[in-house]
Amino acid sequence: MQRFRTFIVAALAVVASAVSFAQTQGSSAAQPGRDLPPPRPAAPAPAQPAPGLAGVTAVVTPPAGYLIGPDDVLIVLFREEKDMSGEVVVRPDGKISLPLVNDIQAAGLTPDQLRTSLQETATKYLQEPTVTIVVKTINSRKVYITGMVAKPGFYQLTGAMTVVQLLATAGGVQEFADSKNISIVRNEGGKQISYVFNYKDFVKRKNLKQNIELKPGDTIVVP
Repeated sequence: MQRFRTFIVAALAVVASAVSFAQTQGSSAAQPGRDLPPPRPAAPAPAQPAPGLAGVTAVVTPPAGYLIGPDDVLIVLFREEKDMSGEVVVRPDGKISLPLVNDIQAAGLTPDQLRTSLQETATKYLQEPTVTIVVKTINSRKVYITGMVAKPGFYQLTGAMTVVQLLATAGGVQEFADSKNISIVRNEGGKQISYVFNYKDFVKRKNLKQNIELKPGDTIVVP
């Protein structure tokens, strides 16, 4: 009888322990997130293109002091006026053509100046027009090199370039060139001005200041 009572007490203890364990587990389950890794932050929303620029690709960042010139390719965007928007090429006379506004001067202006000019002209036909100018391709910034170099011709001035850098791009000075009397011809204020570049002195690290930065339209002559 004593053994039977001991067995009953032990069984009741086991049952009580099981019930307590089940209650503990239920309590833990009722607390969402307990002992679980923190939720991952939501992924950021994808960046949206600027208004009016959706689909515009392959544009360039104009260099400092850039002025629009002939053969440059521009994208003109009128907000909410798709019929007036489009891609235009600056003509040799420096103008571009657009619906309603017709011909308008572009060469010699910065993109911001052209934007202001277009907005002022478009007010004759639209209420509060908003214009965006995007430079797609710069073809007007050319420098020229002729004479005793391996590859004479014109080169696009896409960034800062010095006399020596253009000589190197053109394949270098040829063996029998008069490299002491290279000329840089530049148009300044409607006048042709010539600078002398002594390549041999430069190689000897003399008169390094003569290696000037080129400007659009400059011509280097290697005799």
